[in-house]
Amino acid sequence: MGSTSVGAAPLQDFRMLIGGERCGSSSGDWFETKDPYSGKPWARLPRGNTHDVDRAVRAAHAAFTAGPWSTMIASDRGRLLYRLADLIERNAERLADLEVRDNGKLKVEMLGQMRYIPRWFQYYGGLADKIEGAVTPIDKGDMLHYIRYEPVGVVGAITPWNSPLLLTVWKLAPALAAGNTVVIKPSEHASVSMLAFLELFEEAGFPPGVVNVVTGFGHEAGAALAEHPLVDRIAFTGSDAGGRMVSRAAAESFKRVSLELGGKSPHIIFDDADIDAAVKGVISGIFAAAGQTCMAAHASSSKTASMTASSRSWSSACGRRASAIRAARPPMSARSPPSPSWRRRSSSSTSPGRRERFARWAAGARMRRP
Repeated sequence: MGSTSVGAAPLQDFRMLIGGERCGSSSGDWFETKDPYSGKPWARLPRGNTHDVDRAVRAAHAAFTAGPWSTMIASDRGRLLYRLADLIERNAERLADLEVRDNGKLKVEMLGQMRYIPRWFQYYGGLADKIEGAVTPIDKGDMLHYIRYEPVGVVGAITPWNSPLLLTVWKLAPALAAGNTVVIKPSEHASVSMLAFLELFEEAGFPPGVVNVVTGFGHEAGAALAEHPLVDRIAFTGSDAGGRMVSRAAAESFKRVSLELGGKSPHIIFDDADIDAAVKGVISGIFAAAGQTCMAAHASSSKTASMTASSRSWSSACGRRASAIRAARPPMSARSPPSPSWRRRSSSSTSPGRRERFARWAAGARMRRP
């Protein structure tokens, strides 16, 4: 990590991790990431391309087929995962601050995620030496038939911006416990915490090439990862449009694919519902996490046998609660930057435009009901 300057503002430089080495992109190109609270750039990241992805995949493939990781026994892999969990616990505050500055979510949520992530590595660390096969009966008396589970090889992980580390860990921990190697392409909107996170893998003692990170844009680095012939499995979290492209690219070489795509969660309010409780659920579903949730409730409706006064009071209450939400701005200090606990992305659901649209929808819903 280094620094450069644009005008009077110093920018921090972060580098990719390929084959155990910190590096920039092969083209020498960089792109900036902005602090959503201030709207100003604060860091630069390498703009990885097809060549960089190829280097990362080949490093992961080499680590899978040769070297210490390829011969490491399962219990030793588990110990590495336990060691990593301890390091994450000690660095939770720093990782949370990086995520808040990079993606604009609230500090309380990001810190909660960082303190929860170690449990994933602890769980899969304990599971690593318990991946068992079976001896099954067969209608041939002179033959032994057994099932053995083996790692698939190189796993490509393409991850989103709204909870970068948590959603990556869901892919990363089980892949490593099983003995795979991984190449991660984080979202170009929030990559910094991932690059800092990888420092802990080095400190924990993971061999070079086991985990690699290439930063960049989806149509450049992400597409190259999904198409690469040495990648055996793709795990993607993102939009349905992105999932379609990943699925098509992976189909060319019959890769295994795991897709976790954005969903919407409509609320259905019945006429015998507790209106106060329903209002709290609706408001929380729409505005929690500053609205930066892939499963946020973007639609709410009333399902009743007869459109009663209770359904009308429900929509009215939702409109009042939504109109009352205000985006808080912290007190400023000449000596310190804004508190990370208050930073929000400028396109947050708590913006006035979003509140007004919701209030108009609630008013329209009231008018449509008898």
